[in-house]
Amino acid sequence: MHNIENQDNTLSNLLRTIQETNSLKQDYIAPTSELQLRTPVWSDDNSGNKSEIVMEGAGGVPTKILKVNDLCFDQIAQKNGFDTRTAKRLQQQYPVEFDNIMNAIWQKEPSKRMIRTYDIVGSPNYGTARAFLSDRFKTFDNTDLLEACVPQLMESEASWKIVTAAITEKKMYIKLKSELLKGAGANVNDIMAHGIGISNSETGAGSINVHEICWTLICNNGMQNQKQTRKAHITSAREGDSWNILTDETKQADNHSLKLQLRDIVGSYSSRESFDENLEKFRMAAQDVIPAEVDKTDVVENLGKVLSLSKKETSSVLNGLLDTIGQAGYENDQPLNRATMVNAVTAVAHKAEADDVDFWQRLGGQVLDLKKSDWNRVAVAA
Repeated sequence: MHNIENQDNTLSNLLRTIQETNSLKQDYIAPTSELQLRTPVWSDDNSGNKSEIVMEGAGGVPTKILKVNDLCFDQIAQKNGFDTRTAKRLQQQYPVEFDNIMNAIWQKEPSKRMIRTYDIVGSPNYGTARAFLSDRFKTFDNTDLLEACVPQLMESEASWKIVTAAITEKKMYIKLKSELLKGAGANVNDIMAHGIGISNSETGAGSINVHEICWTLICNNGMQNQKQTRKAHITSAREGDSWNILTDETKQADNHSLKLQLRDIVGSYSSRESFDENLEKFRMAAQDVIPAEVDKTDVVENLGKVLSLSKKETSSVLNGLLDTIGQAGYENDQPLNRATMVNAVTAVAHKAEADDVDFWQRLGGQVLDLKKSDWNRVAVAA
């Protein structure tokens, strides 16, 4: 069995965080008609008004006051038909009116919701509302994903090693690279390694996901290709009625089945064949050379248009390109090519927030798979 931990104890720190938060988790299923939203007009951290959910006590159960975090607030707003920017403005500038309209919707358009929370240590009547979800949400939590995947990763002949791991309000992310599955990439001294990523959202911000990564070792850029498997937390409308009446035992059996599927999927993503296919794509991409007379800024601007990037995102790609061509393997003014642009895009992930890393790594995969007609639009002078 292979040790997948790295020298920074990234996995150990992740497991410690998960263990600490697991002890604080509480889930509630409640009709919105029994909830109240309120927004005090002060904040103890000077960051603006913060809304709370009040769950009135009954039958000996005390009233629970849940401070709403940013993700949960967005979900409440969207469920009630508000875009998040408008809801945030009303919360900050018109808190009384905002609470009135939100509570009116909860009363007049009642629905059952799952509220996922963390208790506050030492204050059992207070907590943090971290998600506001459908009562059809299938709880497959981070510990479930780790139980399914980590043993398979440790037993794999690919000899996986943790690269990065993070937990945010939205998701848990783990990315690994193989110490054995390596090969020459598109440029001089450009050694690449096979990789795998797993992610999950306990709070309705995404599916359970297993995907392949191709790592460029000289800069540790990771590119996600199109090979990935997603498993949704939300049941379909057709399944919804039956899911609500299932016993805990049946739901646990459903989760066990999903764990077995994920175990096998992780195993299938460890093959040499799939990695070799990615290496060949990079080599082919290196043959799509950008003419020397085309300015780097024009190339990036063109790429931004093809990928529908914002001005800020396009500027980040330009910075990523400058970082990329300053590395070994690009000496003597080697011409830019499509493989270079893949690394320019994935380089942005190093400076991105944890919840944005996957976006840039997937975007790198899109560049690698660009149609010839789209690439021709990139590699022309303005």
